Amino acid sequence: MVKVLITGGAGLVGQQLSRALLNNGYEVAILSSRKSISNNAEIPSYYWNIDQNEIDRDVLNSCECIIHLAGANIGAKRWTDQRKRQILGSRIKSAELIFDNLDQQNHQLKTFISASAIGYYGSVTSDRIFDETDSSAKDFLGKTCAQWEQAADRFEDIGVRVVKVRTGIVLSEQGGLLPRFSVPVKLGLAAAFGSGKQFMPWIHIKDLCNIYLCAIENSKITGAYNAVAPDHITNKDFNRKMARRLRRPFWLPNIPSSIIKLLFGELSVMLLNGSRVSPAKIISADYEFCFASFDEAIEDLIKH
Repeated sequence: MVKVLITGGAGLVGQQLSRALLNNGYEVAILSSRKSISNNAEIPSYYWNIDQNEIDRDVLNSCECIIHLAGANIGAKRWTDQRKRQILGSRIKSAELIFDNLDQQNHQLKTFISASAIGYYGSVTSDRIFDETDSSAKDFLGKTCAQWEQAADRFEDIGVRVVKVRTGIVLSEQGGLLPRFSVPVKLGLAAAFGSGKQFMPWIHIKDLCNIYLCAIENSKITGAYNAVAPDHITNKDFNRKMARRLRRPFWLPNIPSSIIKLLFGELSVMLLNGSRVSPAKIISADYEFCFASFDEAIEDLIKH
């Protein structure tokens, strides 16, 4: 039985991925910042403290795969200078803590899979379709993702296979963007942001979990992969289809960019910009999407 250790296991993706791994016969453990934890649970938790450089080295050196999901929520707060440091540091320092505490001679680690994001390509709205051969952007999102991935690449130096999952907007009935977008739609207040022409690369939570499973099981998968569905959808279409599925009107004018910027500051680039991103590389690795179209994904999630 392969032992998988997950950082960020209490988050939206971490919880559903842990369950998916258990259902597929894996032994799963998570790292937690809480000391009042139990190792007798179905998914045992082990303590770590990034700021204090503390981590349970025994569990670290006994696992065969680490899935690194830990990181401050990039969309939760305005991007002050302090918040930017938290976003970057929570991703890089946590990876460095793991690397520095691996026993270079006696570790069992074969695969290190790190979350990343399509923010790697920057906050732009373009007609082009980005893929894994493109360089990282020079804005905050691009630089953050590039350094995040560089921290993961260090594990290659000790013979560990490294996979970086550049994730789009995760759609789940459990949390994330979908429930938040549903509120104004249900109130009949659905409206596009800015021009509404910006693309929103998305992925169903089930497909994202399955891509992580695929990355564990297929030893030929290495390097960066875009985790986005092949169906490209704009912000305006996203809101229109949500309204139609929830049987609500879609009649309001677009919310001006100036208002979005006033409300969210620099964070507004995540709402006002977006380009198409290609999933061709993961498809070429024989991954078949469960929810390739937005309509199918929304139908599945809303009925739950």
